[in-house]
Amino acid sequence: MKHIFTYAESLDGGGVERAQLRLARGWLAAGRRVTLAVGCIDGPLAAEIPDGLEIVRLGGTTFSALFRVPAIIRETQPDIIFCPGSYYTSIALWTRLRLGRSCPPIVSKVSNAMRRGDHRALLAAGHAAWLRLHPRFLDRIVAMTDASARDVLETTRIDPSRCATIANPPALPLPGATIEGLPPRYILGVGRLVRQKRWDRLLDAIPRLAERLPLVILGEGDQRAAIEARAAALGIDVRLLGHSPDPLLAMRSAAVLALTSDFEGVPGVLREALSVGTPVVTTDSSPAVWEIVTSAALGTVVSTDDADGLVKALDWWLMPDAARPAPVPPPGADSAERYLALFDSVLSGAPVPVWHPGAAEPHLVPLPTVEPAAASPTSIR
Repeated sequence: MKHIFTYAESLDGGGVERAQLRLARGWLAAGRRVTLAVGCIDGPLAAEIPDGLEIVRLGGTTFSALFRVPAIIRETQPDIIFCPGSYYTSIALWTRLRLGRSCPPIVSKVSNAMRRGDHRALLAAGHAAWLRLHPRFLDRIVAMTDASARDVLETTRIDPSRCATIANPPALPLPGATIEGLPPRYILGVGRLVRQKRWDRLLDAIPRLAERLPLVILGEGDQRAAIEARAAALGIDVRLLGHSPDPLLAMRSAAVLALTSDFEGVPGVLREALSVGTPVVTTDSSPAVWEIVTSAALGTVVSTDDADGLVKALDWWLMPDAARPAPVPPPGADSAERYLALFDSVLSGAPVPVWHPGAAEPHLVPLPTVEPAAASPTSIR
């Protein structure tokens, strides 16, 4: 497998796209060719574009621009297609329908909850039916943890031999990055300013805390004005600092990181905070949460609708004598290589039992032997 094709709406700072660029960097370092079709490269993640990445502009910055992907694939002739997250699987289906038998194999990563707690009965039924279609147009589905893989198997009913478990590559410090506006002591939230994240839960908890600290949120989205208005009504200090190229800087000095989402896939911000020894308080927004917050020494998991529990958990970790956890090394250092081994196995047609229900540990595909390639300038067209 020599040429990987992937796509994204923009580089505006989402976790899916950040992981996508980290993987691309690893694939390029292993000597593979990587093409990214994207609507705009002027977003906050532009600084993370690796040398040698071939970029094709979609000609628009909305989701509809992604419908050009099949035509670009016809032109670039990749060996395999990587769908970077759940948000993008409809484009994978469109590509399969448009290209038919000439479509390269498609490997898709699960980046969001398979079961959505915010769906009413009719929408939940439609979503369940959509998930069951995935094995018809995806050659492999990649989950990031064992619990997520179990959800994939149960909701999509895909054959276990077509489901892999590969963690996202870990966040690394970005040389030269800074964050302005951090107070001496604060609660931190990291994520898009969208309804899914339920920042209102965290805002409502702060006036009830024994120690009312400023809340710093790193991220952007369409809920910025609503968050500012609610903070003003509650009389609390909220600092919306926008996207940060290196959230680890804020995580290191935060008193606690809080995640109060309705639903998540595998929330990388929890792993990132724990990697620098910052405790976390999170809702039980994903089965993967329990695989990350594995002991009470690392943080507290509360029910999504438990407002009192959220306040108590935050108060606990804000006590002057609360012991910060020892840093937890995140998984995923070899993720790029494991994806390459998976891609190679798909193209060779070899059966690779990468995971099966009841396994004590995921059966990861063997690592390939590769020679590093010299970096080349990024090409854009």
